Amino acid sequence: MQKFFYFLFVSLLLSACFAPTKECADFKTGVFEYQTYADGELIQAKIVRNDSLEIDYYDPQQPDTSAIRWVNDCEYILKKYNPKDASEKQSFKMKIIETSGDKYTFEFSQVGQNKIKEFSATKIEEK
Repeated sequence: MQKFFYFLFVSLLLSACFAPTKECADFKTGVFEYQTYADGELIQAKIVRNDSLEIDYYDPQQPDTSAIRWVNDCEYILKKYNPKDASEKQSFKMKIIETSGDKYTFEFSQVGQNKIKEFSATKIEEK
């Protein structure tokens, strides 16, 4: 019985030390695709990003262009160029939380808000 608890303790200890892989520098620039739902419809969106600029083609007829300020290799702040109203003036915090091959998972939230959304994107082209 004592061996069982020892094994359980060691297993929990080792699993607690696991951290997701994060090769964030590989995803700072490039062309990426992700999927999202809008009004019940699945949309294929595209992001084109360099070290200081991100263009989001969520709506292909009206791309959103934002300035990027990198906080560290895995986090950056987005601020829209030419916001149309007060709500678009709010910045967004983006955080890469896991990477694997050509895919990465990121979360984003409005700066100062607790509501966090999570998406996965695939790198389709180097920039």
